[in-house]
Amino acid sequence: MRMSVEQPLWRALTAYRVLTMLYAVGLFATAHDEFPRPWIAVAYYAVLGTWTLATLPRVANAARCTKRFLAADLTIAVVGILLTPVADAHERIQSGGPTLPSIWTAGAVLAFAIKGGWRWAALASGLVAVANLIERGSPARDTVHNVILVCIASIAIGYVVEVARASERTLARALEIEAATRERERLARDIHDSVLQVLAMVQRRGAVLGGEAAELGRMAGEQEVALRTLVSGGLVPVSRISEDTTEGAVVRAVDEEPEPSGPVDLRALLAPYAGARVSLAEPGAPVPLAPAAAREVAAAVGAALDNVRRHAGEDARAWILVEDEPDEVIVTVRDDGPGIPEGRLVQAEGEGRLGVALSIRGRLSDLGGSAELVSVPGQGTEVEMKVPKEQTNTRGKAEQR
Repeated sequence: MRMSVEQPLWRALTAYRVLTMLYAVGLFATAHDEFPRPWIAVAYYAVLGTWTLATLPRVANAARCTKRFLAADLTIAVVGILLTPVADAHERIQSGGPTLPSIWTAGAVLAFAIKGGWRWAALASGLVAVANLIERGSPARDTVHNVILVCIASIAIGYVVEVARASERTLARALEIEAATRERERLARDIHDSVLQVLAMVQRRGAVLGGEAAELGRMAGEQEVALRTLVSGGLVPVSRISEDTTEGAVVRAVDEEPEPSGPVDLRALLAPYAGARVSLAEPGAPVPLAPAAAREVAAAVGAALDNVRRHAGEDARAWILVEDEPDEVIVTVRDDGPGIPEGRLVQAEGEGRLGVALSIRGRLSDLGGSAELVSVPGQGTEVEMKVPKEQTNTRGKAEQR
């Protein structure tokens, strides 16, 4: 059942219209002998009473309260105000006597406010103000007081209604997201207990059997990683390509996303690197970083994985570990390759091959972070990248790569 914060206002308006109609009729009944043309007032009150009672369903909710009804309702109120000088005595009007509809007029204005917000309320109250000034003939103090009171009250109520509707939409969206999250978690549990376990078993058995079964196992492993990433939070963008999936190459996202205004989840940028030979271990909660910093860290991880493929061989395995510390984010890339011979990095830089120096250390240095490379021949290589959550960019802005 859908709840509406404005529904109590419609119920209050319904009661207000009935009570103020009876009040207007009662005022006339106590002073009818002072009216020079009472039959005009009697005819108007007959119309007013019939209209009020017949249209009660119209003010039950916003859907039934149409623009046509609002226009007719306000017309009856304005006509009643303008008929007052015809039915009532001039002396009574000048002494501050009530109009024929009296305070029933405010109900017509409030209907505009609840239906359309403060702008509609300002329009309706303006028309009522003009009618009251015409009825009185001059801007008397009591008339101006009543007009301003109705105008301010209706505009305020209209504004409150607009704020309430916006809050209601926000709450409904939050409830939808919560329901979707719960359903995703339920599906993730079911998939983890069935599909993921089957894919993992196929991968292990295929590696043992070898031959075509090994290829089938490798493909099952890739699908397990992709499916696990998907159900863990929808981190992987929908559209992506693989540079060389048959050889276990790194999968890279190719979507062009609009520049986010706030921090982004680093996990979303690292998830595409996971594959059959690349394992990603990440926190269960988002790892927020500034958009430029997150892109630079992801690019540095990509450069490290490219080095693994180029120097450790296509069969080498790699692991990505993401750690979210209070003041910094640490990303470690480790492989099981043969390692880097001592002095090889210095020699590569001397020969002009600056992959590690520029692609990894340079990126992290621009963010105020650091990159440490540890390699033992025969025991693989480990690259530990640290970036502070409050980056100090020496170039003012990270390059778009």
